Amino acid sequence: MINYTKAKVKDIIQKREGCTEITVIINNKEYNAVNYDCLTGSVKAGDYVLLNTTAQDLKLGSGGYHFVVSVNDGNTFFPSTKEIGHIMKLRYTPLQFSVLSAEEQQSPYHHIFNDFKSLQGKPVIIGELHSMLPPVVFNIKRNRPDACVSYIMTDGGALPISFSKSVAYLKQKELIKGTITFGQAFGGDFEAVNIYTALITAFDILKSDIAVVAMGPGITGTGTKYGFSGIEQGPIIDAVNTLGGRPIFIPRISFADKRIRHHGISHHSILVLKEIAKTRAEVVIPVMEQDRMDYVKKQITQNEIDKKHEIVYVKETSSVLENLSCFDFHLSTMGRGIDLEPEFFITAGAAGYFASNIL
Repeated sequence: MINYTKAKVKDIIQKREGCTEITVIINNKEYNAVNYDCLTGSVKAGDYVLLNTTAQDLKLGSGGYHFVVSVNDGNTFFPSTKEIGHIMKLRYTPLQFSVLSAEEQQSPYHHIFNDFKSLQGKPVIIGELHSMLPPVVFNIKRNRPDACVSYIMTDGGALPISFSKSVAYLKQKELIKGTITFGQAFGGDFEAVNIYTALITAFDILKSDIAVVAMGPGITGTGTKYGFSGIEQGPIIDAVNTLGGRPIFIPRISFADKRIRHHGISHHSILVLKEIAKTRAEVVIPVMEQDRMDYVKKQITQNEIDKKHEIVYVKETSSVLENLSCFDFHLSTMGRGIDLEPEFFITAGAAGYFASNIL
């Protein structure tokens, strides 16, 4: 299923690097839409656009947006670039385009990947949801202001990194030094083919002290044991260990989600740690209210997660919370803020706090 419709641009809502949010008129009604400037060119009020409306027609959680396919009947558009690579993104689709990946032969960094030896125990924080990224980074930078932090975006969620308001904020505030997109994700400061070369890029090119790996905004779930995009965390843990890094895992913890499978530690996190990851990780658990702490500890022992991985309990939750409150950024996950989901954001923040203390 794919739905298209034409619309007229009424207003520009917001522009950030590579992305323009607009208001469009369809049958005398206003809707929000996103134009990716690198794919379809610039857009302005009065332009006519062709929109992909599929996600909103299906009432899916794509942030309430339609997406621009072409502007003014798709007049010829050639984005200017000095770096012509041969790695294709969105390949074999009408929107396929080439990028210069960090590791390909004509890249000035090509030799780094052949000379690579080890990540030398550098910490890599691995999260499932994109909403974990800000609390992680806030705690790293508040605790270690001089730490060099990079973000690696997987293709498990949104593919264009410019869709992320979190990344735009973190870069504007100079809280992350650089971004890497790999797989079919695109638009990072560096492109990479896979998680292994993305990790090497983070530490040997960007010279990061800590890297954070998580998918872009959005996640696919089916209510089945294995049918969710966050299952990628297992192979990421293994990749970090293979390269000699130190994987630090953020469990997805919630006591506000009405779905029992996500109560306490989500079944997503349990499955990744219990079955999918083949190697060891440090799993960060913040100290919580006693009844919730007991619930989480029971999940850990029942699933024998503590036999396979190292459980790290972070007691400094007041410091973690204080670090989260020091930034003018609205934390939200699944439409819920920190007032409704304190454990979710404290867990992510605790992972950043713990990793920063390793330095």
